[in-house]
Parts: sequence; structure tokens; C-alpha cells
Amino acid sequence: MPEDGKPEARRFDARPSVRPLDERRLAVLRAIVQDYVGTEEPVGSKALVERHNLGVSPATVRNDMAALEEDGYIQQPHTSAGRIPTDKGYRLFVDRLAEVKPMSAPERRAIRHFLEGAVDLDDVVARTVRLLAQLTRQVAVVQYPSLTRSTVRHIELVAITPTKLMLVLITNTGRVEQRLVDCPGTVGETLLGDLRAKLNGMAGGCPLPEVPVILEDLPSGFEQVERPIVSAVLATLFETLAEQNEERIMLAGTANLTRFGHDFPLTVQPVLEALEEQVVLLRLLGETAESGMTVRIGHEIAYEGLNSTSMVSVGYGSGDQSVAKLGVIGPTRMDYPGTMGAVRAVARYVGQILAES
Repeated sequence: MPEDGKPEARRFDARPSVRPLDERRLAVLRAIVQDYVGTEEPVGSKALVERHNLGVSPATVRNDMAALEEDGYIQQPHTSAGRIPTDKGYRLFVDRLAEVKPMSAPERRAIRHFLEGAVDLDDVVARTVRLLAQLTRQVAVVQYPSLTRSTVRHIELVAITPTKLMLVLITNTGRVEQRLVDCPGTVGETLLGDLRAKLNGMAGGCPLPEVPVILEDLPSGFEQVERPIVSAVLATLFETLAEQNEERIMLAGTANLTRFGHDFPLTVQPVLEALEEQVVLLRLLGETAESGMTVRIGHEIAYEGLNSTSMVSVGYGSGDQSVAKLGVIGPTRMDYPGTMGAVRAVARYVGQILAES
């Protein structure tokens, strides 16, 4: 159950069905995943019997492990007699999770307190990505709220000189864009007030992509001598919207990967190189479900440099609308319940902060 007490739509991912396992073998797989994530060592049947109350004999556990290996859920590293989960095994483990590990009450208070201290959107994103990296000890990725999904909260016009204005665009997600406007004439207080009122009256609450269409006839509502000034303000506003269509992300915690060097074939370098490609990360975040959580495991990530990693991601936003995505990337040997719980909790609180800002 989520922290707010409301049931959550359970969508971790959509994957082709696999041959069903009986509950006993699923319990063995779950134990193998938990032990391998916790110990970093391949898991043998003796250890499973000693550490877990599976209710069956060691011989039965060995038979179950053999069946799991035959079905491709676990494999044997060539250097060990134990077994480790495969991507397919992790996939089934995630899909059959009984619950996502909730954050404790002190952890939730700490998250909210940390995020509430942000002074603007850039600070919100920076705090969020640092917090996610610290909570999960993975690489955190946070996408800036998309202007294409944002609405106008307020448009402010401030006179700098008689012929120069400061245009300030504030979105519902807290994003603030400022531009100087050089006007082809003197801007009086009356014109400034009327233009400000009409801009907000017509565009307030509107999705940003619709603003140019909504305001294109605005100059006709002013005196002939005032229209060039109005047109100059609109040109700057429309240019601002066009310039900000590029998506942006922020990354933190890449140094965490050095703790998992043995989890990556040969070297961590391909992972680091992939993380430098913003377009790759944006594409991966774009595959995240609009509602609910998405988990990509190993070769499900269609980028060779990240085939040895998993990505847990979710949308965040103000109200019911997702305006951007956030998530973490780490080795497939990941604490999935804990990571999913942290990602979900942070996304929820970021959305609340944006709604209250």
C-alpha cells in the first residue's frame, strides 16, 4: 500500500508470458534473488536451506534449482558451484513481487523536508536527483518538466526602461523563463497594465503549445500605434516557447557504479559512455508508463551499453498529470523492492511540491 493509503495501479512492465512456476519453485527463485542481491555471491542449495524456511528437503531444493536453470531463470557462473539469477529470473521476481518496500515514516519526513527547501524548479530537480542517488545508491536520472505538458500559470511584464521590458513566463510546474523585449516605442503604464491583463486573461491555464494560436490575434485588440509593441512582446514570448522545446535531464550518482565493478562484464566503461548520451536516457524515460512504474531489466534495455543494467522509472507531476519522468539505473543485481519504493515515494513528493509551489 502506498504511503498516502491509496491503492496503486500495479504496472511494473508488460512482458511476454513465461511458463508458469509452481509456488515452491517461485519461492526458491525469490530466495536466490534475495540472497544474491544481499551477499553478491552465487547461491548454493545448502545456503538456501540454511537461510530460508522453504519447508522442503535439500534434495528437493536441488531439483527445483535444476528446473529453474533449465527454464532459464538462473544460471551457473563458470567459477562457482552456486547459481545466480538471469534477466529472465529477475523479470519474474519483479513481476511477482508481493509488495514494493514502503519508505519508513522518518524516511518520508526526511524526503519531504529536503525537497520543500527548494527555491525554484532547478533546485527541485537538483535536490531530487541527489536524493534519489543517495537513497538507492544507484545512478539517478530526473527529467525536467516538459513545456509541452505544462500550462501557463502567469505572464509578467516589468518595465526596465521606457522602451525595454522584462517578460517572465511562469508555468504550473514552477518553471520560470525570463526574456528582455526591445520595444519599437515607449511603453506607458496603461498599455503595460492592459497587455499584462489580456495576456493572462487569454493564456492563463492554457497548455503552452496552444499559446501561439490563442494569442495570435491579440494585437488587433489594441490601438494601431500600440500594435507594434504588442507584436514585439508576442514575438519574444513565442520564441521563448520554441527555444524551450528541447528536453533536459539531470544525472547524479555515476560514482556509485564503481561499487559494482564486478557486476559488469569486463568493465563499467560502456555503461558510463551510455549515460553520457542524453538522447539515450531521454528515450529510455520516454518508454516509462504514463501512470505506474516501469522496470527494464538487462537486455530489455535496447541499448548495448546498458545491457548489464536495470532501470526503474516512473512519471511525476502536479495533480493527476505526469509532466516528466524520473528513475534510477544500476546493475541487474539490484534491491528491486527497495529501489521501486524509493523511486515511487520521491516521485510522489516531487509532484506534491510542484502542485504546492
